[in-house]
Amino acid sequence: MTSPTAVSTAPARQMWPLYAAGFTTAFGAHGIAANLGGFSEDAVTSLLVLGGLLALYDGAEVLLKPLFGSLADRVGARPVLLGGLVAFAAASLVYVVADSPAWLWAARLGQGAAASAFSPSASALVARLNPAARHGRAFGSYGFYKSIGYTLGPLLGGLLVWAGGLRLLFVALAVLGAAVAAWAVLAVPVVAPLPKARQTVLDLVRRLADPAFLAPTGALAAATAALSAGVGFLPVTGREAGLGTIATGAAVSLLAASAAIVQPRAGRALDGGRLTTRTGLAAGLVLTAGGLAAAMLPGLAGVLGGAALIGVGTGLITPLGFAALAASTPTERLGQTMGSAELGRELGDVSGPLLVAAVASLTTLTYGFAALAVLTAGVALAYLGRAVANTPRR
Repeated sequence: MTSPTAVSTAPARQMWPLYAAGFTTAFGAHGIAANLGGFSEDAVTSLLVLGGLLALYDGAEVLLKPLFGSLADRVGARPVLLGGLVAFAAASLVYVVADSPAWLWAARLGQGAAASAFSPSASALVARLNPAARHGRAFGSYGFYKSIGYTLGPLLGGLLVWAGGLRLLFVALAVLGAAVAAWAVLAVPVVAPLPKARQTVLDLVRRLADPAFLAPTGALAAATAALSAGVGFLPVTGREAGLGTIATGAAVSLLAASAAIVQPRAGRALDGGRLTTRTGLAAGLVLTAGGLAAAMLPGLAGVLGGAALIGVGTGLITPLGFAALAASTPTERLGQTMGSAELGRELGDVSGPLLVAAVASLTTLTYGFAALAVLTAGVALAYLGRAVANTPRR
C-alpha cells in the first residue's frame, strides 16, 4: 500500500524538472541578451544589432512553437521536451567551439529552435500533471522558477562574461541543458497522448480566433514585449547613467525578481477565488504600461522604476494568462494551444525589442520606450473595453 507521504510528494518530484526547463529557457534568453550591449562600437548600429540578436532567439520560436506544440499532442510532450533540451545543449556548444561573431548568430538561432520544442511541452505537462483546481498554483510556480532564470540571467551572465567572456556563458548553458535533460529522463513520467477528434484548418482557426484564446494571449504578448525590451535596453540606460556591467545586471534583475515574487501569489489568489483573470490581467497590463513610461526617466530612477513596475505587471499576467488558456482548452489539444499561445508571446518578444530599437535608432531610447508604452496602454484599453462590454447589466 502506498504511503500518504509518497502520494503527496510524487507530483512535486515530477514537476521539478519542468521548473528547471522553464529556468533554462529564461536564463538562456536573458543571460545572453543582457550582455550583448557592447557588440558594436557604433551607437546606432549597436542598437540595431542588439535588437536583431534579441529577436533572433525568439524569431525561431515564433516559427516553430506551434509546430512542436502540435507534435507534443501527437507523440507525447515528454519526448519533445527531452529532444528540445538536448538540442539546446548542442546549439550552445556551437559557439563554444567556433567562438566567432558569425557563429554567435547561428548558436542563438539553434537555441531558439530548441527552446521552441521544450518550452510548450513543459507548459503542457504542467497542465496535464495537475488538476484544474490547482492550475493557478502550478503555473504560478512554473512562472516563478522561470522568473528566477530571468533574474539570475543578467547578473550571473554578467559575472560569467566578466570572468571568461561570452564563450564561458555558452559553456554554462550547454551544461545546464544537458543536466536538465538527464533529470527529466529520470523524473518526468510518460504522459500518453489523448485520442483526438479530427480537426480541420477551419476548426483550428475558429478556436484560435475565440476571445477565450485571444484575450489572454494578447495580454501575454504585451507583457513579454515589455519584459524583453526592458531586459535588453534598460542596461543601456544604466550604462548611460554611469553604472557598470554587474551593476546594470543587478538593477535589471529587479524586473525578473518582482515577477518571481508576484507569480505564485497571483496563482494562489486565482485558485482561492480572491482574484479573477479579468481583474488580474487588466491590472497587469496597466502596471506594465506604467513601467515602460517610468523607463523613460533618466538615470537610476528610470532603471529601477521601470524594472519594478514591468516585473509586477508581467508577474500578474503570466500565471493568470496560462491558467485561463488551460481552462478553456480540451486536454487533448493542450500542446497545440500552449504552442500557439507561446507564438503570441514570442511575437511580443520579437516586436518589443525591434520596435524600441527602430524608434531609438531614429530618435533616442526614451522615445523607443515611449512607443512601446503607448502600444501596451492600447492593449490595456482594448482589454478593459472588452471586459466592460461583456459585463452583464442589471
